Amino acid sequence: MNDDLKNGKTLSSLFIGMLGAIIGGVIVGALFLGVNFFFDNSTVIQGAKNEIVVSQGTADTVIEAIAQTVPPSVVGIETTGVAMTVYGPQEASGVGSGFILTSDGYIATNQHVASDGISGMTVSLADGNRYDAKLVWSDVSLDMAIIKIDATDLPVLELGDSDDVVVGELAVAVGNPLGLNFERTVTAGIVSAINRSIPLDTGLAEDLIQTDASINSGNSGGPLVNKHGKVIGINTYKLTTGEGMGFAIPINILKPILNEIVATGKFEPTVMGITAYDRAIADYYITDSKVNFNEGIYIASVQQGGGAANAGLTTGDIIKEINGVKTNTMLKMKEILYGVSAGDKVAVTFERNGQMQTIDVVVTSGQ
Repeated sequence: MNDDLKNGKTLSSLFIGMLGAIIGGVIVGALFLGVNFFFDNSTVIQGAKNEIVVSQGTADTVIEAIAQTVPPSVVGIETTGVAMTVYGPQEASGVGSGFILTSDGYIATNQHVASDGISGMTVSLADGNRYDAKLVWSDVSLDMAIIKIDATDLPVLELGDSDDVVVGELAVAVGNPLGLNFERTVTAGIVSAINRSIPLDTGLAEDLIQTDASINSGNSGGPLVNKHGKVIGINTYKLTTGEGMGFAIPINILKPILNEIVATGKFEPTVMGITAYDRAIADYYITDSKVNFNEGIYIASVQQGGGAANAGLTTGDIIKEINGVKTNTMLKMKEILYGVSAGDKVAVTFERNGQMQTIDVVVTSGQ
């Protein structure tokens, strides 16, 4: 893929390249862009899972054990569709990665891999089988999607806890860099940082896991796993101007979404009706020097008639907990809200003028 065809994103000389789920099979020069039950937000019954085992004679290291266990659950995703170019609409195709969430065929990937604009999507498994896939859910702001194939007894990857991720721990990426010719490539490194926010043309990608495990175009949608082989993130972005700087979406945000999809076949996000910022992204948006907070979620505005406004929350309040859970990132807030249904109440603990208060807020459907 030529450098001038990469998806570059800029802000203050920072260039972010979105990983190329949209490379490979380029046509006319145009790029195109079993779970049976659910319990709480963090628990998903996925089906039989593989176990990472290090033992003499089979795998001498954790990375070797991961390389033997994780790749069978990683898939290739090929898409076809139409892209708008300077010459008008043109046929185009793309390639990305994904990983199996459930034994009956739910698969996680990026929204820019499996977008609404595609006309066809094929999933290739490690055993050589290929399946037509359908898009079940996607969210452009999260850059996440869930697709489905009609299959059973698939090898799944267990979802880890991205809240427990620490800087310096092992991180292993598996995917299809530069297309299916390099399918299920395994690269290893460490978690370089957490809660990173990076600017894109569409806004900020928030609260990401940064890793130096090598990821390239085509890795989009593949898993980032820990030493136990559990998924801690979905590989999504990389810096095009530096080496060893890739970014993954923390996996915990996917859990309540998957739970609802498995239970009902669809997902409807729930909101409180606020515009808010966590500490990592506040400096991008808040210019008022009087706004000063070290943790929590700062409410920049409330939607008239929304749950937050009706409950009495207002601009300047700082949310500290929701339903008793510390809430220091926007993804954590979404994760909690996505685990309840429209019409439910959540207990919001917030700080106002140095005083702590707790009120109930009714959530509604919305983005």
